[in-house]
Amino acid sequence: MDAVVKTLALRPVSADAEKAKLIPKPSREEAEEAVRVLLRWAGEDIAREGLLDTPKRVVKAYEELFRGYREDAAEVLSKVFEEVEGYDDMVLVRDIAFHSHCEHHMVPFVGKAHVGYFPSGGVVGLSKLARTVDVYARRFQTQETMTAQITDAIDTALKPRGIAVLIEAEHMCMSMRGVQKQGASTITTRFTGAFRDDPAEQVRFMSMVRGFK
Repeated sequence: MDAVVKTLALRPVSADAEKAKLIPKPSREEAEEAVRVLLRWAGEDIAREGLLDTPKRVVKAYEELFRGYREDAAEVLSKVFEEVEGYDDMVLVRDIAFHSHCEHHMVPFVGKAHVGYFPSGGVVGLSKLARTVDVYARRFQTQETMTAQITDAIDTALKPRGIAVLIEAEHMCMSMRGVQKQGASTITTRFTGAFRDDPAEQVRFMSMVRGFK
């Protein structure tokens, strides 16, 4: 399996993204009509039985697939437990399965995230790390941006001594179209603090992610 490895820097929020928040959201009826337009463009007869309710189904599915736009990672990570008996070594949650959608072609990419950090004053419930991954995965995304967003959300909430995030995924925009290379995987990483400054900790993180499977 081929792999592309990328190490990320933070991408600032663009002015266009801020402007997009001010644009009125289309109605459900407008969204359903947009689906009909795409079906007609593809060459379909939208009056045939199998497609009559497809626009409603697609819009309902989008509400679930992209619920991350209605969720806030800061709220997910807001509950911090400080009574951890002095524990200050790595906390790692690995193999967090996710599915997202490429913002360039609007097709899925699917994979796993591995998230580790060194506590500085408290920890969050382990499920909160998985939920944070979902908050950002359930949006139109690039894998690079998603990796940075997860890291920054944890850093803001916990102020840990270091964070390590590794995401590996297969992109349907690469396997279903274009070069059509099924099975190729993309790996992105971001390290902060102790992980960034100490290569030995990066190696330990990677060993814990890979070594016990």
